[in-house]
Amino acid sequence: MKRLLLSFFLVSFCALTFSQSELARARADKDWGYIDTRGTWVINPQFENANDFSEGLAAIRKNGDWGFVDNTGMFVINPQFASANNFTGGLAAVKTGKDWGFVNKSGKYVINPQFDDVMDFSENLAAVRKDGQWGFVDKDGKYIINPQFDKVTSFREGVASALKDKKWGFINTSGMWIINPQFERVGEFVNGLCVVRQGGDWGIIDKKGSYVVNPQFNDMKDIVEGLVAMRKDKEWGFCNTAGDYVINPQFANVENFKDGLAPARIGKEWGFVDSKGTWVINPQFDHVNAFSDGLAAVKKGKEWGFVDSQGKWVINPQFDKARDFNKGKAMVNKGGQWGWIDKTGSYVINPQFPNAFPFAISR
Repeated sequence: MKRLLLSFFLVSFCALTFSQSELARARADKDWGYIDTRGTWVINPQFENANDFSEGLAAIRKNGDWGFVDNTGMFVINPQFASANNFTGGLAAVKTGKDWGFVNKSGKYVINPQFDDVMDFSENLAAVRKDGQWGFVDKDGKYIINPQFDKVTSFREGVASALKDKKWGFINTSGMWIINPQFERVGEFVNGLCVVRQGGDWGIIDKKGSYVVNPQFNDMKDIVEGLVAMRKDKEWGFCNTAGDYVINPQFANVENFKDGLAPARIGKEWGFVDSKGTWVINPQFDHVNAFSDGLAAVKKGKEWGFVDSQGKWVINPQFDKARDFNKGKAMVNKGGQWGWIDKTGSYVINPQFPNAFPFAISR
């Protein structure tokens, strides 16, 4: 009997844990709540606004103020803030009055509200704006880089881009210029390389600021899977990080490679090419998303469906809107209501929500 009871409680606990490991924010009428993967309300709709869960907590707005709930809907930090961001690295940016600061998961200010604007922590530093200038603080609120820049981005690979006197450059975590401001636009460093625009043309630099690809393109996207989408005159193609053409410019538009395939457009129709520029799926769609979880959402006429990597319809076009598959489920909209389908096109959650967002880990 004891074994049976123990087994029952273990199964019940596992089921509860599983059901609450992924939650999606969804709206019913005017209020937001959170559903599990069966479409059951785990946190009943009661909030004026809501964010995804991050690090076990979700920022929500109730009666005009923002606070934080756990995955059972219990308030961990009572609504009291004018605005709030998600938790990142154990801290969340929150706004009191007109000033931003950072709180821990107990709701205690670790960095008192004092900034005009902030970004979330990245690589243990947060960008903050004071009196119109941006700098960076550590998790104790100490300035590591004093406010002195017109704009900045968060740190990535130990480097952040910064705007000074209308030119972009790059700084290290001490605030020293490692690449002096000289660019009109910049991307993000990826494996030590970054796309930049100088003199109206785009090229690629390394972390010393040396060009590995001289400025010569009219436009470029960020480096993905070792390839860069670039535009020469009016046509798009792809080059490698040495600047060699991998796919000659020939398309009206392209998106970055994902899982070995890139969306490309000829005229008004989209298809997919491989890394050699060969059409794997001929241009025939009005719009496409990149492949995700083995399928791509594509639009034919006024309706969306899903194709496999050979271009075969797996789920015929029938939806008003569609989002990418993730872990075997995709959000779809029918008649103005959102639901979720599996890879056979069967509804796992019937369309019933006027607004919703993908599932996120809630623990």
